[in-house]
Amino acid sequence: MDPVRDAKDADRRAIFVGLSSMTALALTSCATSMGAESASANAEEKKSREEGEGAEVTPGEDLMQEHGVLERVLLVYTEAIARLREGGAMDPQLIVSSAGIVRRFVEDYHEKLEETFVFPRLEQMGKQVALVATLKEQHVKGRQLTDAILATAQAQGALDGPRLSGQLETFIRMYRPHAAREETVLFPAFRRTLDKDGYHELGERFEEKEHQLFGEGGFDDIVSQVSAIETALGIHELAQFTPR
Repeated sequence: MDPVRDAKDADRRAIFVGLSSMTALALTSCATSMGAESASANAEEKKSREEGEGAEVTPGEDLMQEHGVLERVLLVYTEAIARLREGGAMDPQLIVSSAGIVRRFVEDYHEKLEETFVFPRLEQMGKQVALVATLKEQHVKGRQLTDAILATAQAQGALDGPRLSGQLETFIRMYRPHAAREETVLFPAFRRTLDKDGYHELGERFEEKEHQLFGEGGFDDIVSQVSAIETALGIHELAQFTPR
């Protein structure tokens, strides 16, 4: 036996064992860290998903979604104008149905919310008074235009295409800037007049009114009705509006 050689071998084994232990410890630490990060990420994802599913729709968001319904009806009106002026086939009943949605959902519901909750509060606080006055006048004119559109589209005999297309065009010309001004000026100004609790309470009142008038389906049912009209006109595919 060589005592020197045996000592060297013992030293090598000690070093090897030490390195192996350090590597194992490092791998264990890394795995633990990765596991903790993964668990944290999963927890955050779950929390975000749960919060998203239960998130309430604020009054401002609610009103702007309703403007989305109006904008889709305006798209129907735009298509109707093109067909009426080009002599294409246009079923007047589709215009009647569209105007009926405007009457029930936009004028008798959405605008009534604005006239009951939004306009009075801004007027009382002296905020956007001139804008509110114009919007109120346009609500009146819009209802008159809807009356005229329904009367022309439902008239007996041959459809008066030029008259109807003119009425639809006037409606579009007023309501596109009307809705845009509400979304960019009126609704933000209104939001600043309420605290968090007041805004939350108003959102609940909006939702209650929606279900009272339109049932449990509410907004979704109205969107489905508009979608059916778009499909009948062949303008339901969003991709068809992408420039080629």
